[in-house]
Amino acid sequence: MSAGRKLVIVESPAKARTIAGYLGEGYDVEASVGHIRDLPQPSELPADMKKGPFGKFAVDVDNGFAPYYVVDADKKKKVSELKKLLKDSDELFLATDEDREGEAIAWHLLQELKPKVPVKRMVFHEITPEAIQRALENTRELDDRLVDAQETRRILDRLYGYEVSPVLWRKVRQGLSAGRVQSVATRLVVERERERMAFVAADYWDVTGTFAVEDTAEPSFSARLTSVDGRRVATGRDFLDTGQLRGADVAHLDEARATALVAGLADSAFSVASLETKPYTRRPAAPFTTSTLQQEASRKLRMASRQTMRTAQGLYENGYITYMRTDSSSLSSQAIDAARRQASELYGAEYIPDAPRVYASKAKGAQEAHEAIRPAGDHFRTPAQVAKELSGDQFRLYELIWKRTVASQMADARGQTASVRLGATASDGTDVLFSASGTVITFRGFLAAYEEGRDVSRYAEEAEEPAATAEKDDARLPKMAEGDPLSASDLTADGHRTSPPPRYTEASLVKALEERGIGRPSTYAATISVIQDRGYVTGRGQALVPSWLAFAVTRLLEENFDWLVDYDFTAEMEEDLDAIAAGDKDRVAWLSRFYFGDGTGNEEGEGLRDLVANLGDIDAREVNSIPIGEGIVLRVGRYGPYLEDSAAEPAEDGTTRRTSVPEELAPDELTVAKARELLETQPEGDQVLGTDPVAGTPIVARNGRYGPYVTEILPDPEIDTSLSAAAQKRALAAAPKPRTASLFKSMSLQTITLDEALTLLSLPRVVGVDPETGTEITAQNGRYGPYLKKGTDSRTLASEEALFTTTLEEALAIYAQPKRGRGATAAPPLRELGDDPTSEKPIVVKEGRFGAYVTDGVTNRTLPRDLTPETITREQAIELLVEKRASAPAKKKAPARRAPAKSKAAAKK
Repeated sequence: MSAGRKLVIVESPAKARTIAGYLGEGYDVEASVGHIRDLPQPSELPADMKKGPFGKFAVDVDNGFAPYYVVDADKKKKVSELKKLLKDSDELFLATDEDREGEAIAWHLLQELKPKVPVKRMVFHEITPEAIQRALENTRELDDRLVDAQETRRILDRLYGYEVSPVLWRKVRQGLSAGRVQSVATRLVVERERERMAFVAADYWDVTGTFAVEDTAEPSFSARLTSVDGRRVATGRDFLDTGQLRGADVAHLDEARATALVAGLADSAFSVASLETKPYTRRPAAPFTTSTLQQEASRKLRMASRQTMRTAQGLYENGYITYMRTDSSSLSSQAIDAARRQASELYGAEYIPDAPRVYASKAKGAQEAHEAIRPAGDHFRTPAQVAKELSGDQFRLYELIWKRTVASQMADARGQTASVRLGATASDGTDVLFSASGTVITFRGFLAAYEEGRDVSRYAEEAEEPAATAEKDDARLPKMAEGDPLSASDLTADGHRTSPPPRYTEASLVKALEERGIGRPSTYAATISVIQDRGYVTGRGQALVPSWLAFAVTRLLEENFDWLVDYDFTAEMEEDLDAIAAGDKDRVAWLSRFYFGDGTGNEEGEGLRDLVANLGDIDAREVNSIPIGEGIVLRVGRYGPYLEDSAAEPAEDGTTRRTSVPEELAPDELTVAKARELLETQPEGDQVLGTDPVAGTPIVARNGRYGPYVTEILPDPEIDTSLSAAAQKRALAAAPKPRTASLFKSMSLQTITLDEALTLLSLPRVVGVDPETGTEITAQNGRYGPYLKKGTDSRTLASEEALFTTTLEEALAIYAQPKRGRGATAAPPLRELGDDPTSEKPIVVKEGRFGAYVTDGVTNRTLPRDLTPETITREQAIELLVEKRASAPAKKKAPARRAPAKSKAAAKK
């Protein structure tokens, strides 16, 4: 053992590099690269355990819900490296994040490494030299309550997913998933779309005009008609979503009435009926929590939640901001002093209030465990000072956090708001009032630094009072007094139509989840990513649009697992899990109540196990059917949604008229009229070409995500529903798959014939066998064009026609030439990022068969969805390559049996 060496383990390579620079000699700082252990899939259990108590969940539900953990296959090499380093160390510091996940990672490291040297838990919420030194001097023991809380969540999610997801596989589609938070988030999006589908628009009119005070040089201003004969003029807010007025005490103007008022007021005398002035004060927003950071980055920077959290993680790990997973909006005294000092230096002493501002979290279930998200350190670096060190996204997010933090300790914005009512009498004797408001900012206060963004309102255009903003803070009305005469011009009657409830954006969905106490802010980005990856939700601009698949899944859950997707119940689960973390509830008793029920036999005391066991027969066809109207039904099929017209006369073979639904058509846009149009005009991308004379299957042409293609329609396989879920899954996986082929570039959906489709479906074509190796050579058409394939070696063909004309001799000649990628010459890299510190080879970004990737010539890593070739930095590329190397599989050894691992709290049972 080397004298005096200390091993520090953190989660990520970037965090390790930063901390290593602060600790210096005598410390080895290594990354676990996230969790090292987890619950295995039941299929991964040792053979002698598959029929035992761990066989279903890898959790023994009959013995204290004891979990069985295994080291992840891609972490065995990393664990071996850590064990080797530990042998040469005389002290171990577990420096993972100070939250449930971080505490769990530390506990699993402790269980797996089994150190024989002193172990200390090292925690910090920012990565600066001072914070790391304080953490070294103030270590603590592992918090078993946090470990229990994380373990309870993991077991809960395993029980939920493994019991409910198989129902979705059998009744909706294979590969679907249900989850404690993801299913509720999907339900929120689906319910909003249902509201939009049920929405009935209402038309209403109003009158606007331009006015000026007579005999003065004051500027003119605009005003809107607000009262007719003492009755308030109806606006969009006065209509229900059914199109009906909320009450009878408002004046609903139609086109004829509005136009008549304009004509009747043409020669009327206007005067100031009333004028009111009141002080205007606006306070700054609180510093960022995880939730509000995601919301604001979505509004202001157009960043997806996942992109925001990934960027924030990089800023934290490199020492620029504090820990980014927090639901606290409070600042430390040092941070408050830093923000006030910087505001005073940049804007002047008058821009800070006499006393520091103190913020408390308003979100349901807030833990106040950490500080708010702010710039790191006791003296904040300005955006200009870090600009050259950060990538584009990192700089924009840092600037947002810096502005919000500094502004939170600045003075209120102050001003005056004036409201004026203008009166007149029309030629037919109708008394009218027009209204206008304006705000003048006299002291900008925090607006000099920052202004909070706002979600789009469906009634934004009806606001009487223009909002004061940092960019346009002066909506001034002219000087006037009651009784002053006014001249009117440009009186105009304007028609409006009420708008349906706006779809959720990532920002508003995060806000809705937080307000309801569903899930935790640290998981919102992952939840939104999951519901998009599963195909439940897609993005249309900023809006989140549910798929018809989401409708089917949500309906099944609502009708058969109602309490599992109940908003209040889900929020109560979060509160209970927090109580377990605080030591106020027993984890085993709580899990037992959730899974087995309370034992009373009453419906309200039913547990998950009995709920699934007593489901009875679920009509899959009914669950996957959504009535559109007039006998037209949308069905969620195995290959996508399609329309069926049950009211139309069946064809000669007895089949009803059907057509698929274009992917780009949102559910609320599928009206009866649109459905009729689709049924009657066979949309592009879904054309029935005929029947395969050999196989007897229908052949159709469609437009898919990767372009036009042809496919055959196979009947749904007959699966024995008496089999277990796993057996049904295997049977479905073994069922025949439809032949599918992309159209050639020379083909189009409008002109393709059945013969051409059958020719495409005949691919791949066997060209022959390589006489030297005995390996078969085939000609295939792929997403990136035609190519030859011999084992794992692929070569590009010059044209699509060559798929059918290339001979074996020509193929052998192609393989005899050096391989140079898909094109005739090696494509140049998209970007060059400098040398990799590990391999010392140049890092480049290239375009591959599965998208853009980074490589140093030895290790390749596909770019995540939130990174592009244009935005990725050298540091991000290095980290991606480090993660890829760390996840490389170790040499296989004989599996060793490991006893179930329990946390200390569980072991006491």
